[in-house]
Amino acid sequence: MAKKPKLTHRQQRQVAANRNKRLKNGPSEEAVNSADLIEGRVVGRFGKHADVEVRLADNIDIFRCHIRRTIDSVVCGDDVLISKDQHTKATLNGVIEIVKDRRSMLSRPDYYDGVKPVAANIDQIIIVSAVLPTVSLNIIDRYLVACEHINIHPVIVMNKVELLNTEDEKQLHESLEIYRQLGYSIIFTSCKTGQGLDDLNRHLSEKTNIFVGQSGVGKSSLINQILPDADEVVGDISETSGLGQHTTTSAKLLHLPCGGDLIDSPGVREFGLWHLTPEEVTWGFIEFRQYIGGCKFRDCKHLNDPGCMIREAAEKGEISQIRLDSYHKILATMEEQRPSYIPSN
Repeated sequence: MAKKPKLTHRQQRQVAANRNKRLKNGPSEEAVNSADLIEGRVVGRFGKHADVEVRLADNIDIFRCHIRRTIDSVVCGDDVLISKDQHTKATLNGVIEIVKDRRSMLSRPDYYDGVKPVAANIDQIIIVSAVLPTVSLNIIDRYLVACEHINIHPVIVMNKVELLNTEDEKQLHESLEIYRQLGYSIIFTSCKTGQGLDDLNRHLSEKTNIFVGQSGVGKSSLINQILPDADEVVGDISETSGLGQHTTTSAKLLHLPCGGDLIDSPGVREFGLWHLTPEEVTWGFIEFRQYIGGCKFRDCKHLNDPGCMIREAAEKGEISQIRLDSYHKILATMEEQRPSYIPSN
């Protein structure tokens, strides 16, 4: 698919000015193609089009919309202003004219296009991990750093707990205690036995949520449990590699019976952190924050540097050595994955 042509700086300034003017005037005063702008929410995103949910009185309509070339990005969860378009194909009946300001945005780095938005206006990120074949605390830490960076509340879900014996379950609870002590919520779930599903629904209620996690951890199975009509396809896990097949093909926003919403997007299978600075990663470890700025040297790497307060805190047991090791592993991996050229946003 051909890339969308880049706008010049002058065009970008003009687009921003027109957008601010329309937002200030409101949908009742602005008209496009002889139709008043209508407020809606993006509930589906695929290719060059998007589905926008519009609530008028007691009715809910879905408009399949074109996206104006002047709009930089449209993702699930966006609040938008659309116009009805009587001149498009029969399958399309609207045009997204304006994307309203986002209160939060989840993005992922892309080697070719820089940082790409994945979903907007999210209240909560559900980090899903499976108990087998192994639980990677480092992967959990990576997602927590991403959540802290964009200031979206995370919830850790350990799925497929029916596969654990009593001793393994005890060890799992012990290894996750460091996250409880930091104030993170942890839910243990099983789609086969129903364990933890009521607790998960309580956390999802009245919030816009998004599930993140690697393939094969059971995200689609969990969605089928909390929303049976979602018609999610559950991928089979490879018996040889232990990796799952990615099953979601387009981004969509689903309304949950518990009263919340769920954004399901292929862009959140997993994503790197190489677009962050080391300082941003350090801030993502919330227990490090009280020590930041207290090290002897401003460029302290928090390894063997003299006068490092974070390392000294780990030696005293004030912070977890496991988390400190995970922090350094993240930084090392970031350097390995960082492309030689990072496109500007």
